[in-house]
Amino acid sequence: MCGIVGIAGKGDVAPAILDALKRLEYRGYDSAGIATLVDGHIERRRAPGKLGKLGDVLAKRPLSGRTGIGHTRWATHGKPTESNAHPHASARVALVHNGIIENFRELRAELVAKGHKFESETDTEVAVHLVTDCLDRGMTPEAAAMTAVRRLTGAYALAMIFRDEESLVIGARQGSPLAVGYGDGEAYLGSDAIALAPFTSRVAYLEDGDVAVIRSGQVAIFDRNGRPANREIRIATANAGLVDKGEHRHFMAKEIHEQPEVIGHTLAHYLDASGPRVALREPGVEDALAHASRLTLSACGTAYYAGLVGKYWLERLARMPVDADVASELRYREPVYPKDGTALYISQSGETADTLAALRDAKAHGQKTIALVNVRESTIAREADIALPTFAGPEIGVASTKAFTCQLAALAALSLAAGRARGHLPAQAETRLCAALLETPRHIVEFLKQEPKIEALGAEIAKARDVLYLGRGINFPLAMEGALKLKEISYIHAEGYAAGEMKHGPIALIDEDVPVIVIAPHDALFEKTVSNMQEVMARGGKVVLISDRRGIAAAGGNVWQVIEVPETDAFIAPLVYAVPVQLLAYHTAVAKGTDVDQPRNLAKSVTVE
Repeated sequence: MCGIVGIAGKGDVAPAILDALKRLEYRGYDSAGIATLVDGHIERRRAPGKLGKLGDVLAKRPLSGRTGIGHTRWATHGKPTESNAHPHASARVALVHNGIIENFRELRAELVAKGHKFESETDTEVAVHLVTDCLDRGMTPEAAAMTAVRRLTGAYALAMIFRDEESLVIGARQGSPLAVGYGDGEAYLGSDAIALAPFTSRVAYLEDGDVAVIRSGQVAIFDRNGRPANREIRIATANAGLVDKGEHRHFMAKEIHEQPEVIGHTLAHYLDASGPRVALREPGVEDALAHASRLTLSACGTAYYAGLVGKYWLERLARMPVDADVASELRYREPVYPKDGTALYISQSGETADTLAALRDAKAHGQKTIALVNVRESTIAREADIALPTFAGPEIGVASTKAFTCQLAALAALSLAAGRARGHLPAQAETRLCAALLETPRHIVEFLKQEPKIEALGAEIAKARDVLYLGRGINFPLAMEGALKLKEISYIHAEGYAAGEMKHGPIALIDEDVPVIVIAPHDALFEKTVSNMQEVMARGGKVVLISDRRGIAAAGGNVWQVIEVPETDAFIAPLVYAVPVQLLAYHTAVAKGTDVDQPRNLAKSVTVE
């Protein structure tokens, strides 16, 4: 969600902080600000809205100073106004914060009683006054920061600077990610490696409870007990060039077109093409799948829909009992975890707060945990017993596209491995399905040639107020994902339904103004899906049929629009059919003129519950 940048540098840092914040725009935000030390006091510039507005403020009132912090805020407590924008400050300290401080009301009442005056509606400002209170009691900045953060309940990543403390930046992490960057005589804080990429590739990731003290380019990290902590310095793979749109109008378009390549990279990790066969590189994963009495699968949003597709594959190919839950609900229903159970958690960022909490709950109940993530250094990857990577690369558009299909590619390979390990997938079947998987990038390249037709259809869909998506079997999660994509970026109300459920209520919504997107490859459930489609058409619904050549021919010529997808093995249909629903959402949103890459109210990495 929110983005953090902190620099203890050699020259004026405000321009570098602003540039780094621009690299974090993909996370989603609605205000921004920067604070630096200038001649022994703290100077701030803040603005609601996009970074361009903060840039305008800085152009009129430039900031000097070699020590500074910056922030892009996604509003939780208080509206996105200048007074609620970070950094928050007292006369002695300025601070930025990602996360939510759950006990801020009690702390605020205590501090007000001591005479502290608050200027914002945010939970963050209590941290500023807590640190200030500690400083007023004679503590050093390091001691004040450590004492204050121990009183905070909730999730936070904090970066702070102090009056009269040139070249000192202190960071703290609990729940929300925070990284330290090591430079030449300089050091940095960032909410992820992309923020630090222009400055350094040498990065250490703080663990929960850590406090990092940066002074004159030197870094000291302490654990929650105040003891020195050695956190591994890694070479981050992010670089500045990765956040370029290239020839595309939006990051989302670029990422849709990158899918053949990144799916290929992901499959190359999980498959031995010479067989072809599955070849899992991570030790212990096949054993965990072979001996699991049940798999608990959990994620949020698009990753959850990928997991639902995986549930179909795992149950069908491995005869493996699978429970799938949205992570924000899983632990609250107090699930009964089985003995010898395995739990799989899916996240693009590896920092999704609800998914991380669900993983920790499963570990506490004795489950073997597996993480499927796009960021190997993330918290979820580090805390899981086994971490499985995807190779989507940085995904900048808030609405997930290439991360979703890479998750599907990895889940498909994992399902084949589980089927083999549990004795339900003969070698001949494994070879056939692996060969089909390896054909996926070629099929997507072929389909992308139809984009002009999808663009024209998107202009028509943009006129609708409501859209329904229908699918059966493994295509039902894809219908839900298609609806999610459309409402995320076009703001059109959309719902995904199991096609057979239409007659049990939703069919009442059908009229000539409601487009109905039917996802129906010519598979074992095709005839049943077409029957449900006919029920829609009999009531005046405008059907868009997404199918292959055989399916379109068999469905008849009365549909409103068709999108032809290459004929593929039914096993890989979810990967290929994901692309038309992504493109349709994208071109509908472009036709409506919405902010495709940064849709309103949304954030990329949701690090609060």
